[in-house]
Amino acid sequence: MNNDLPAEAKPMLPALREDAARRSGVGIADLRVVSFEEVTWADGALGCAQPGQTYTMALVPGWRIVLAAPQGAPQHYHASRRGGWVWCPAERSRTPPGTLQRM
Repeated sequence: MNNDLPAEAKPMLPALREDAARRSGVGIADLRVVSFEEVTWADGALGCAQPGQTYTMALVPGWRIVLAAPQGAPQHYHASRRGGWVWCPAERSRTPPGTLQRM
């Protein structure tokens, strides 16, 4: 799936893989992009607000990316096209406005 990613998303993949490997305890080489979705986040929180934090109130184009190894739990990331990204646990994840929720 890496070849299907837009060119502007590819530079952040090494950092995402490193973070996902650390969180999941698997090797970086075992991680694959299992889901990639282009989205527009409602604000600077990138759909993953942390309690007590304030964020810019502007639409932010970006992506929702899921990395996983065959034997590991999926790791979810929200990113902006400017290169910023956050790991986003399911309990904090928010669906961008106008996005269909996948079941």
